[in-house]
Amino acid sequence: MKQQMMILIVLLGILTLPESYAGEPKPLEIGSQRELFVDDYLIDKMKGAELRLHHPVDEGVVLKFDNPWEGLFCGYCTIIKDGDIYRAYYRGRPTAGADGDVGEVYCYAESKDGKHWTKPEFALFEKQGHKKNNIILADAAPMTHNFSPFLDTRPGVPKAERYKALGGTMSSGLVAFTSADGIHWKQHPAGAVITKKMVPFPYMFDSQNVAFWSPVEKKYLSYFRVFKDGIRRIARVESDDFIHWSKPVLMEYTHRNEKAPIEHLYTNQTHPYFRAPHIYLAVAARFMPGRQVLTDAQAKEVGVHPKYFKDTSDAILMTTRGDNTYQRTFLSGFITGGIGAQNWVSRTNYPALNVVQTGPSEMSIYVNQDYAQPTAHLRRYSLRLDGFASVRADYKGGELVTKPLIFDGSKLAINFSTSAAGGIKVEIQDANGKPIPGFTLADSREQIGNEVNRIVTWKGGDDLKALSGKPVQLRFVMKDADLYSLQFTD
Repeated sequence: MKQQMMILIVLLGILTLPESYAGEPKPLEIGSQRELFVDDYLIDKMKGAELRLHHPVDEGVVLKFDNPWEGLFCGYCTIIKDGDIYRAYYRGRPTAGADGDVGEVYCYAESKDGKHWTKPEFALFEKQGHKKNNIILADAAPMTHNFSPFLDTRPGVPKAERYKALGGTMSSGLVAFTSADGIHWKQHPAGAVITKKMVPFPYMFDSQNVAFWSPVEKKYLSYFRVFKDGIRRIARVESDDFIHWSKPVLMEYTHRNEKAPIEHLYTNQTHPYFRAPHIYLAVAARFMPGRQVLTDAQAKEVGVHPKYFKDTSDAILMTTRGDNTYQRTFLSGFITGGIGAQNWVSRTNYPALNVVQTGPSEMSIYVNQDYAQPTAHLRRYSLRLDGFASVRADYKGGELVTKPLIFDGSKLAINFSTSAAGGIKVEIQDANGKPIPGFTLADSREQIGNEVNRIVTWKGGDDLKALSGKPVQLRFVMKDADLYSLQFTD
């Protein structure tokens, strides 16, 4: 009724027609980029189908923090896949102490497959009588509290600065570091590049403060922890050169076009997804202060430090596409505490930065667990490629219709799985929802199976060149099936 009244008023010449009524929304221009169903970006409508979050599979302990300079309070881990080498970085901290004091070091491990890890021995820093160890940064407090490296993929980056990092607390600001090999680090002459004076919040930086080069936005981005109204929040800044940064913008949270609950997020771990870098994933640590699970007796039994079992935490999944909003499409936990009291202490279940591929159809997420306990370690969890979430239709069937979109390519590839009785058919419609001859539901060949890259076909074949560059809608008719992602290719 309100819309009809508005149109009537416009016809009478009283008001100018708002943009939302001036015409249909512009088609999404997705080109040949892969699109995941981690949010409702592509979705126009669903019937008998839903977005479903998938939970990573626990693959067990991959790295024990058992060296004398590592210990109970290891944390703020980063995983980087550089060609055929996987690199792990993490804070070493055997005893409790103040954030940013001299007792903290940064350690390193590496792997050839992301599953079996070793700790190389360097002679860079002597600690606790050990001249050889896996320490790559020490005597650099407070930057060793939360040192957070990344592989700089900016075209033309100097070899000596191929790796970069930020580290520091509120007292120091976030200090820039560079490295040619990810092992030998030096502080950038610019020193603190994001300072307390730049940030309009009462408390900041006391967490893992992440940065990366965005190939889509063509700039460096950093997401770091701040406090807002007593809640741990996330702010975003931008830079063209990694040295000069913009004014911070507070990130907001949306759930299905509504405001999402504001919860304590201890780390954000925001990074471009390696198969779709225009989508930034945030496998964030959700902190529940004062939510005590263990009794004193249980805490004593698992050997947790007496100051570290009064809270609990888990990991959630968020996404953002480059604005100041995280999409919390799924409010429930993504990686939750496992069986056993040791998984329900303070500051455990904190995800490492970055999701990496560890097999032809597999990717891995790493989680810091058993915090403040003698059994502290890094654990690996696996998912299928693109398998964070899916459009799911059960046995009775359902369908998904996308928003109008413009693609670039000649074939449609889908990442999907079905049961033996299930399947997916794809209809291509014009921007008005009218089936296009040759690509109707009746023309579609049913896709059955479980593949990360299946080319969709119709009776006439798989060639979509005639539709490339034109606005279309996709209609997926599904039964007992999951659709994880799609991509138009040549």
